[in-house]
Amino acid sequence: MKKFFSFYLLFSVYYANAQNADSIMIRKIADEILMHSKAYENLEFLCKNIGPRLSGSINASKAINATVSMLKAAGADTVYLQPCMVPHWVRGAKEVAYAILPGNKKYPLSVCAIGNTIATKPGGVSAEVVEVKSMEALHELGNAVKGKIVFFNIKMNPLYVETFRAYGEAGIGRRIGPSQAAKYGAVAVIVRSLASNIDNYPHTGTTQYNDSFPKIAAIAISTKDAEWLSAAIEKNNRFKVFFKTNCKMLPDAPSYNVIGEITGTDKPWEIITVGGHLDSWDLGEGAQDDGAGCV
Repeated sequence: MKKFFSFYLLFSVYYANAQNADSIMIRKIADEILMHSKAYENLEFLCKNIGPRLSGSINASKAINATVSMLKAAGADTVYLQPCMVPHWVRGAKEVAYAILPGNKKYPLSVCAIGNTIATKPGGVSAEVVEVKSMEALHELGNAVKGKIVFFNIKMNPLYVETFRAYGEAGIGRRIGPSQAAKYGAVAVIVRSLASNIDNYPHTGTTQYNDSFPKIAAIAISTKDAEWLSAAIEKNNRFKVFFKTNCKMLPDAPSYNVIGEITGTDKPWEIITVGGHLDSWDLGEGAQDDGAGCV
């Protein structure tokens, strides 16, 4: 017991010292970045000079070339491009959506097509809206949603300290909602934007179709209009919405992973890998998702 205890103490001291050494080195790297790096300059270039970097787009290619230059300027020993194929989805003309009010009046809704979704037919889609607040609620309704638009009004849980956990849970409606609704005969899907705040800016994101079910058009609606739509449906369970999208999924496009390497001085045979996705959605500049991560 004494031998084991002595070993445990020695191991604990060694482990603590190793952790402390790592912390000191990480702090030195962080200080260097905060004081002397060009990270913010590079981020500004990606956002302002290039802008949105949807995979397969011209801007994505420009970002690849710019990143090669940035890595070389940062002192990478080797910079090279690794060929790959990427999804190529285009949004097309701006989406149109409105609620149909009594007297055939129209109430405009702030929406955007969800990434990778198909477009509506040229004349758009118009149908009664069925609201569900969970995937379980959709399954309980089953074939009752046939011929209707399913509205996934799944809010992000405000009680989570880690908001990404709430984002992941609420995101089920966007990720698999269109396919699950199509399984029961729905004609289209509206998804509450994945945002914890109430505003009028819809978030695009992506959906994943299941080839076992029909593909139907899907849009995201701003959190503000999601609240409005939910209240309207509560007053009238035969509430109708119209929307039209013009997006298209093209064949996968050739692209590249940009890889830079810096050989270590003390342990050149050991590897630390850091990565991020260079592409970004088309409705913003890609400052955080994932420009900041890249720079």
